[in-house]
This record gives sequence, C-alpha cells and structure tokens, in this order.
Amino acid sequence: MAEPRSERARDAGALRTGTTVSRRAFLAAGGTGLLIFFYLPRRGESSDLARAGSFQPNAWLQIDEDGSITIWSGKSEMGQGIQTALPMIVAEELDADWSRVRVRQALAEEKYGNQRTTGSASVRRGWGPLRTAGATARAMLVTAAAQSWGVPEAECRTENSQVIHRPTGRTARYGSLATAASRLPVPQNPPLKNHEDYRIIGRPTPRVDTPSKVDGSAQFGLDVRVPEMRFAAVARCPVLGGSVASYDDRNALAIEGVTDVVQFDVQHPFSGAPSGSAVAVIANSTWAAMEGRKVLQVEWDHGPLSDLSNEDIDRIFHEAGTAAGAGQEKRNDGNAERGLAQAAITVEANYEAPYLAHACMEPMNCTADVRRDRCVVWAPTQNPQGVRQTAARLTGLSIGAVTVHTTFLGGGFGRRSGLAVAADAIQASQLVGKPVQVCWTREDDIRHGYHRPRTYHVMRGGLDTAHRPVAWSHRLVGPPGGDWLIMGSAARQPYAIPNVYVEKVERDPGVPYGPWRAVGESQSVFVIESFVDELAHAAGADPYQFRRALLSERPRLRAVLDLVALRAGWDTPPPPGRHRGIALCSANGTFVAEVAEVSIDEGGSLRVHRVVAAVDCGTVINPNTVEAQAESSIIFGLTAALYGEITVDGGRIVQGNFDTYKMLRMRDAPDIEVHIMESHEVPGGMGEPALPPIAPAVTNAIFAAVGKRVRKLPVASTRLG
Repeated sequence: MAEPRSERARDAGALRTGTTVSRRAFLAAGGTGLLIFFYLPRRGESSDLARAGSFQPNAWLQIDEDGSITIWSGKSEMGQGIQTALPMIVAEELDADWSRVRVRQALAEEKYGNQRTTGSASVRRGWGPLRTAGATARAMLVTAAAQSWGVPEAECRTENSQVIHRPTGRTARYGSLATAASRLPVPQNPPLKNHEDYRIIGRPTPRVDTPSKVDGSAQFGLDVRVPEMRFAAVARCPVLGGSVASYDDRNALAIEGVTDVVQFDVQHPFSGAPSGSAVAVIANSTWAAMEGRKVLQVEWDHGPLSDLSNEDIDRIFHEAGTAAGAGQEKRNDGNAERGLAQAAITVEANYEAPYLAHACMEPMNCTADVRRDRCVVWAPTQNPQGVRQTAARLTGLSIGAVTVHTTFLGGGFGRRSGLAVAADAIQASQLVGKPVQVCWTREDDIRHGYHRPRTYHVMRGGLDTAHRPVAWSHRLVGPPGGDWLIMGSAARQPYAIPNVYVEKVERDPGVPYGPWRAVGESQSVFVIESFVDELAHAAGADPYQFRRALLSERPRLRAVLDLVALRAGWDTPPPPGRHRGIALCSANGTFVAEVAEVSIDEGGSLRVHRVVAAVDCGTVINPNTVEAQAESSIIFGLTAALYGEITVDGGRIVQGNFDTYKMLRMRDAPDIEVHIMESHEVPGGMGEPALPPIAPAVTNAIFAAVGKRVRKLPVASTRLG
C-alpha cells in the first residue's frame, strides 16, 4: 500500500528537494524557528527506525550526526499539550538544545510502555522513565567525549546539546559524539539532574503541535487519505442494545457513489464482546455514504430496552438508595450510625448526577486497511495498543502484522479510549477488501456512544454541640464498575471526621457507560463539596474556614484552599449583586481549589462571572499547559454543570446534537484566573483535576445568592427565581 498522498505530502517532498513549494509549505517551514511535523510513514517503514550513524540508546530519542534530536511521544495528543510536555522531560535530562528537537508520534508498540492516554497519567507515569531515558543518553555522550579527550568524566558537564570540559573549556557537540556514543554500553541508573539545574522544565514553552495546526498541515483522523479508500456510514438500531433483523439495500445501492452495503457485529467499546449488529453503507465519499444510509431500509430487533425511560431509571436508582443492606462497604471509620444518633444537629440530603455525553469537536472516526497478510489503522485514539489488539482479534492476524498510526485527536475526554469505531472500520475494510474510513455523525456519537455514568447519592451528616462534624454517611448508587469510574473520591473524602461510612449500591438500567473527563470525581466531588457546604451552613460557619479546620492533616489541600481564598478576595465583599462559592478536589496527584462568583437576576437567570483556581500539581513541566488545562477543565465542567444531561425515552437517547445537548457559548464564559503553586514534588496530572470543583463552587455560590441548594445536576433543571 502506498503512503497517504496529499498536497501536504507533496509540499514536504518539495521542501526536501528544493523544488517549487506552495504557500502552505512556505508557511510550515518559515513560520517558526522549529519545524515540527506529524509523519505518516510508508507501509513497512517504522516511524522510529534509526538512521545509520545515529545514536539511539532507547526507544524515546535519537541523535543524528548533524546534531538534530528526535524524541518520540508515546501518548496521544488531543489538545492537552502532551506532545510538548513529555519531550521536554527527555530534553531536560539530556541537556538538549530545544531548538534542535523534533517530535514524532510513536507507533502503537509495546516498547513504549502503556500508551493509553487516560486518567491524567501521561506526565505522572512518564516522569521517571523519560528522565532516565534522557539521562542515559547524556551519560553516554559524556563518556564518549571524555574518552576522545582522554580526561576523567567528572571533569565534564553538559549544556545546550554539547559536552564541555570544565578545566579547558573545550566543547564537543552531541552530533559529533553520536557515532562513538552508539558503541558504548548502556549504563544503569544514570544520575538525574537536580531541580535547581532545570533549564527547560518549568519554563513557559510554546507547544510543538501549534504551527502545524495553524497552517493546516496537522493530520487528524479525518485528514487521512490512502489510495482506493472508501467511506462508510453505519446504521445502528435507534434503541439501545438493538440489532439488525433484516435489511433491504436496493435503494442505498442506487445512490451514485455507493459501492457496498455490509452487516457486521457492533463491538462493546471496552470488552470487545458483540453488542448487537449494524449495517454499513460504503461509498466513494462520506456524503454518498450518508445519503445511502438515509434510504437504507432496515428492520430492527429492538431488544429488551425498548420501553426504558428516564422515569424507570429514576425509580431504579431511588429505590436502591433506600434499600436496606444492599450496599458494598467502601469505608468504615469509627461508627457513623452511632455518631449520627448522638449528634446535636443532623443534615440529610440526596444528590443526583446525570448521564453525560463527551461531545468531542472532531467526530468519531477511524481508517483501516485490512489485507490478507497485514492490517494498517489510522486512528485518533486514546488507546492505540487497544486498537492494535482489536485489529488482531477481528482479523486473525498476529500483533506483529498490525500497524497503528495515532493521529492528532480533536478532543478525547475519555470518549476515544473506547474501541467501537475502530472495530467498525476494521470489519468494514475486511468485508470489502479496501481501505475504509468510518465517520460517525454528531447524532451517531451522542445516541450510540457511551456516557458518563448516572449516580444517586444519599447523604447524612452530624454535628456535635460545638458544631464540629462528627459523622458522615454516604450511600452511592450507580452502575457496576471500578471505584475509579463510579466512586471517584467518595471513599477518600479528605475531611477529618471521626465517624465515616461509605457504601456503593450497583444498579444497571442498561444505558451504555464509560469514562468521562475526571471520571468518578466529576460526580463525587460535586456531592462531597456541596454536602460539606451544607454542614458548614448548619454549623453557622464560613464555608472556607469550616473546610480549613478539617484539613489539618492535608497540608497541600489546605495550602491551595488558602491560596484560592486569598486570590479570590474571599474575606472582602464581592461586587454588588454577586455571590461566591468555594470547593476543592484532590485527584491524580494534584490538588485544586476554586472559587466561583455568580449573579442571579430577578428572572432566575444565572451568570458565572469569574472563576479563580489554585493548583498544586507538583513539579510543573510547562506552565502554559498547566494553565490551559485548568481553563479547559473549568469550561468543560461548567458546561456540564449548567446544561449537560442525557435522557432516555422508549429506549432511545433523546439528545442528538448541540441544539438539544447545549454547550457553553463564548459570550457566557467567565473570566478565569489560574494560580500555580511552586513545588518540587513529583508531577501530578492536569488533564482532569480542575474539572470536579467547578460544579460545587457554582452551586454553593447559588446557595449564597438565593438560599436554594442545587442537589440535582444540571443547574438548568432547578428553578432559581
């Protein structure tokens, strides 16, 4: 199979050969001092194949004789800046000249470790291995220079891609040492740099993917084009879990450009088990495929969920919330029931969080080319190795015969960690014997994807005569799943309360669910931070001071709480008509506190004017990225808190596009301030922890404004006037 060929590819070749280039190519080369590009290799060519005379001591980096440095990123770039942050870690320990670094996306291969890009884990888990990768190369280059000069290694230091002999000032650039270093044994446990010696880590650094996204040369999943490629639109049962009973393809095949109509099994996005069936209309263009799907006649077997409604789900969850002895114990400190019985003041409240869609801007898509002896996949995926395993399982090929190229992702949020769209493309290509690109519409994604789980929470708390909290009871109802997916922080609430009981009750109405940005914390922090606010009000205490008194054993959380209160001016009156709410979160090794400032007009319309966030994420790799991720999380979480809700009627998802699944508009976005605490601790994750506090910060501010508690999200479902 030939490599994808396009105007971008032709321009890249022109740049190499010196022939006439287009304006796009000129901008790509001249618009920045560092040319960063995304590369789709030819069939059979490894994207990380070392050139002769180069130095590649590990999977992550390569130094060529001309001094250029290539660093591979093993994680998916979905706008979070990971293709810059991870190479910065390697380059720092290497003491590289950052202007000579180019970044390339790694193939889905085991040598890069776990390439799943989820759980705010990329920097956290890459910190140690990537530091070691860079330090290993630096140590070998020092050895090569010392041997060539006949001097002790201890007399040498490194800086800006060169080895320097301290006594004489003699220098050798890394490129000139590449061949000699490549012949040396790889050292174990090389020395790592001290924090005070960092020259790259901690400095605001432009993202390496920005130039290509500005000039249009970046390759997203929908940009992939290969010879003989077909396009597929997949018809799925409108009822959750339904299957194909029969279909008539005559009208679809009559549409100009439609070439095939095929049926295949729908794959569960995580287990890979068959989950119904679907019919794909395959054509020479996406438009023709979608037009063919419109006239395709399908008889559906609706299955057992055809009568499921939101009212049924309400009943299932509410009954479970009061059922005796139904839960799994998740935490039991002291004796919560006795503490509640002896409390001077008790507070009870029930909270609800809805199903949510991910609504990524780039539609779900994947391109696959399945042949007799090989399979090549291009996927905007958070789980490239999962795509590779799925391809091997569906085709019967060995893992070694499957190549997966990870393109840029137009948003992920957990949605692209599933494998269903890749399974669609792989099966469609296998059936027609040509490369096939599957593209889901917005309606396909919202109605046939998976959603953040819905949960229901029964809360009880008690205060003693001094108005100190003495008991906390939390029953959480949700579908089956790991605690990280459903519980979040529920069993790890941070406050020093002597009697705590937390239990989980599992109920599954049948709505598909999976990870959504900040997963369990996106719900549990809303509940915890709202209920602790209720306890503060019952105690007649300031919400900030009430929390602070309960965090004496959590110094990092207490520090961000103090910082956000200071920066938000908590102890000073807000502007006239505005009110403040406060909340905090600890997740993925990062600590965040936020204050929201809101107003509510006479008609009950809410406006969020300002959000102040304080962040302690340990050692900061790129401050630009930390700030951007915090802002992104706040906007994403605010959208969900104000409007987000997936509902079910007749076994069908009601919402389908942005007319019924509302997004926050630019005109409604608040001013956001992000304050980053300096720290030498190991890095924490930043993709998610700033999201959970925004909902309770806003709803706590609503209570401060009108005295009404919002216990059911989204806020739009509660009348505020």
